[in-house]
Amino acid sequence: MWSLLAAALFGYVSAQSSGNPYTGKTVYIQQAYVDEVQISIDAHPSQATLLKKYQNVPVFYWIDSMARIANLTTVLDGAVAQASKSGDKMVVQIIIYDVPDRDCSAAASNGEISCEDATCAQGIQTYQTKYIDPIVNILKQSKYSALTIVALIEPDSLPNLATNLNVAKCQQAQTAYMTAIPYAIKELAALPNVVQYVDAAHGGWLGWPDNMQKFTQIIKTVLTTAGGVDTIRGFASNTANYQPLGSINSQSDPCKLKENYNDCVNEAIYINFMNTQMETQGITGKGYITDTARNGVPDCRKAESESCGDPCCEWCNIANAGFGNMPSTETSSTGLSIIDAFVWAKVPGESDGTSNTSASNYDFHCGSDESVPNAPQAGMW
Repeated sequence: MWSLLAAALFGYVSAQSSGNPYTGKTVYIQQAYVDEVQISIDAHPSQATLLKKYQNVPVFYWIDSMARIANLTTVLDGAVAQASKSGDKMVVQIIIYDVPDRDCSAAASNGEISCEDATCAQGIQTYQTKYIDPIVNILKQSKYSALTIVALIEPDSLPNLATNLNVAKCQQAQTAYMTAIPYAIKELAALPNVVQYVDAAHGGWLGWPDNMQKFTQIIKTVLTTAGGVDTIRGFASNTANYQPLGSINSQSDPCKLKENYNDCVNEAIYINFMNTQMETQGITGKGYITDTARNGVPDCRKAESESCGDPCCEWCNIANAGFGNMPSTETSSTGLSIIDAFVWAKVPGESDGTSNTSASNYDFHCGSDESVPNAPQAGMW
């Protein structure tokens, strides 16, 4: 009886603070991703050998709509079956991504839950009761208790509050983000096998000291509301982006960030900088994951874009991008010991957004001269 009570009372602390959740475990490979790559293999048989090298790779399951919650059981059941067969301890990776007024500064991946006004009362209630609560109810089933669930929390959302409050939709989304995201963190932290990383954008976004200062203050408020700094394991960088991984000793600067007073020329330097800044807010002892799914070509984007002006500012379906480091806990090449793993959060091959200019959610970044033409809607292969 005491063990059950202790888990209920202290489970989130042990889950978030018990070390690297990937160590000594096998990360589940989703059959859906294997099948998607097979589509490309069948369509391009001359590239079959190359594509097969990247077919059996663990990617995150994006829960980017309420409809996608139902398939979560398929993913989890697959992991349980593999664990039963192999005897391995299994990690399942998911992304929580349906906050009201999602992607408030962009259009391509706008969410399904909207705020009717700045209070967003109905939108917040929908997120809590029809999105987060059903996910939690699935994850807490006893048949999944032996799985380690790594949850990446709401890409781009809190970074938008740090830098994009000049956008009307982001102004309107403030209450939603600062209420809904702490709720998600708190509810997931109550599950003893869920380990959380909050999205922290990338060095090309928050690497400027003023931006990071605003972001750390936002994070401190969010975590305090959620129940404290120990409700999360740490932070995720470069989600679905292209910033080079590098190392803390690398000076290569393909995006010319230093010329723009940003020293975070790669994600290793950025993570080290972020960790130091988080510590000033009392957020200490955190681990990090960084998305290496498609940052294998450091200079894949223009350092000076004609269409958006800022360094390497294009982000949608970049044509010259390439696979980065394979998912791994061997991260010493960065010169850091605080990175838990390289991960593939973005599913390579799935669209960032449509290039159809007549679509209601068309974003001009998806029609740039750096983007793949004829791209489908976000999330489609």
